[in-house]
Amino acid sequence: MTEHAHFLSEGSQNRALVVDDHPLFCDALTLTLQSIADFEEIRTAGTLEKALDITAQGTPPDLVILDLNLPDVNGLDGLVRLRNAAPRAAILIASSMADNRMISRALKAGADGFVPKHSQRSVFRRALEAVARGEPFVPDGYIDPQAPGEDGPDDALARLATLTNQQARILSLICEGKLNKQIAYDLSIAETTVKAHVTAIMRKLGVHSRTQAVLIAQEASFGRVLPTEGAAP
Repeated sequence: MTEHAHFLSEGSQNRALVVDDHPLFCDALTLTLQSIADFEEIRTAGTLEKALDITAQGTPPDLVILDLNLPDVNGLDGLVRLRNAAPRAAILIASSMADNRMISRALKAGADGFVPKHSQRSVFRRALEAVARGEPFVPDGYIDPQAPGEDGPDDALARLATLTNQQARILSLICEGKLNKQIAYDLSIAETTVKAHVTAIMRKLGVHSRTQAVLIAQEASFGRVLPTEGAAP
């Protein structure tokens, strides 16, 4: 987890980015952030790609509020890609999918804190104060579901978090069943470049085939996380 001691410090000029596809929530959260701290700028984005574009332009945000359920995101790969694009930003997840397993996965994938969407303004204030101190924030009542020695999905997230933004995009396209030639066309890059990225992806994930890489990605996706909540051990 990155250090954010400068965040919300007195006299600092902080910039925030709210990433959510619901305009009303973006507006409400913008007002909440303005009431909590003196932000120089608060921008909003309805998709991950828009958020990545904003992050790449000019001064990167100090704080990102990210919804996990976006139109162009599959599972937690959006968080991984945004963390790679903004390594020094504090990233708070604001999601309605706030079960213990999802919170644990998000923190493992690089989030600095997790705030359920239904939370009061005071909870967001506590979350910002926590990450400003370099401390992770979790909601009241959170219990880490990870038992000692059981690091399957979390281990998958840790490996996925090592991918660059471009590698994460390519892995997402591989999961859609696309071939190297199709990926090269979609991303406007050479097929040899795609092959090099695929080789690097498999090395980082510790696998020897595209199929194994897809399985690693699926292990960390929402589809694999949510149905297990409440299941018998």
